Amino acid sequence: MSEGRWSDLAPRIASAVVMVVVGGAGILAGGMWFKLLIAASCGAMIWELVRMLTPAQGSAALQLGALTAVTQFVAWLMPPVALLPIALAVIPVGMSILKSRKWAFAGFALWIALAGIGFVWLRGSLGLTWVAWLICIVVVTDVAGYFAGKAIGGPKFWPAISPKKTWSGTAAGWVGALIVGALFATQMGAGLGLCVVSVLASMASQAGDVLESALKRRTGTKDSSNLIPGHGGFLDRFDGMMGAMALVLVLSLFYSPGV
Repeated sequence: MSEGRWSDLAPRIASAVVMVVVGGAGILAGGMWFKLLIAASCGAMIWELVRMLTPAQGSAALQLGALTAVTQFVAWLMPPVALLPIALAVIPVGMSILKSRKWAFAGFALWIALAGIGFVWLRGSLGLTWVAWLICIVVVTDVAGYFAGKAIGGPKFWPAISPKKTWSGTAAGWVGALIVGALFATQMGAGLGLCVVSVLASMASQAGDVLESALKRRTGTKDSSNLIPGHGGFLDRFDGMMGAMALVLVLSLFYSPGV
């Protein structure tokens, strides 16, 4: 077992501790503080997105990131009918000022904005337990995948897009999510269906990670930024969370889970 293989573990753990403290405080507080946390995170991701897509437009990255943070927060202060128009306002603004890759920006910006809305909705409407479930699914998927991939190795999952991911790590993520789903199902009385949804959420989390990896591959970027030591940027860290949230939003159109 080479030391280099685990060289990024210490900064990953240190950054994870900070994220758990800050994120946990925001989630527990809920309300305005959680909305501010989500708004700031979405703003950071839009800033990273624009920097990757159009590196020469640094000022546009700052402007669009700030606009996203403001609109993600203000949208919740407005009547429900205005929620989506305000939260998604960054998309037409960005397409009007970016000089290239406008549609790539629009697609990823839509994903980021809807994920932000989804998390605030999940915390406010379904409660803390469901937020904890989703976070645990994504974290366990990532952690199990990281350690299984490092320790077991084996065939690559999709080397052309994400050369570090292995089938062993991918499968370990599914197993971890199944265990998390079973634990939450027991506590919530949600039934075995939650186990199935948990594995699907794990897959959606991994799909979000692959999608962001494809973006980095396309733009020749190693990390979305260096804002989170050991993890890269906010997009690097929360792409899986946004992938899982996308699945939850789709399922919410057909099912109304109870807390």
